[in-house]
Amino acid sequence: MSSAETEAPAGDDTPTQEPDPRREALLAGLTERLGDELVDSHLQPGVNLWIRITPAAWVPTMRHLRDDLGFRFFEFLSAIDWLPSPYGRYEEAAVDVDLHALRDAALAKDPSELETGVAGGDTRFQVFARVMNLAERDLGIILKVDVPPAGDDPHQPGSIETITGVYPGADWNEREVHEMYGIGFDGHRNLRTLYLPSGFEGHPLRKDYPLLARHVKPWPGIVDVEPMPGGTADEEEGDA
Repeated sequence: MSSAETEAPAGDDTPTQEPDPRREALLAGLTERLGDELVDSHLQPGVNLWIRITPAAWVPTMRHLRDDLGFRFFEFLSAIDWLPSPYGRYEEAAVDVDLHALRDAALAKDPSELETGVAGGDTRFQVFARVMNLAERDLGIILKVDVPPAGDDPHQPGSIETITGVYPGADWNEREVHEMYGIGFDGHRNLRTLYLPSGFEGHPLRKDYPLLARHVKPWPGIVDVEPMPGGTADEEEGDA
């Protein structure tokens, strides 16, 4: 720990962070092993460790964590789209907006300029997963990977390698991410949909996917008030 971390200036009320030797040692070991394949990291002492790795290191790092470091418990896998919503907040949605113009303006942005979370990001879409070592007092780590674009379109996600060969429990998680974001998982044997009907077009968790009903009818509040059969909305409000 540096002197700047241990000796705060007089009158500085900023709390000194407690050391976290387990996560610090884990990060140091992964940094030495991965080299340039560990792109960025973020350690919040006593809370969590995030690392962002290259797509080529995605599966080998998972296997190293499981086989060599005891991270045998797979918790979850998901994805995120860092594009700000082109349509604003849905509870403030306007009627008769030009959805195509809003979407085109958002997609004109360079994904490398988007604001991302801890450990950063260079692409619009990221996949992240958390695995744990239960023997080490529930020590966990979140791994993030930038999803490379498909072809020349930076707003169309390509694919990364599946981790189902390392953590079989990731099967349904990867299927959900594929369905909701359109991200591919090379080597996955069964990327069937989980929720949407066959023939459904689009990926509902992408930020540029419009929830059309909220533009046709602006959101009136937290709960829609709809009349019961044989009654009116005003009567239902009076009975509440």
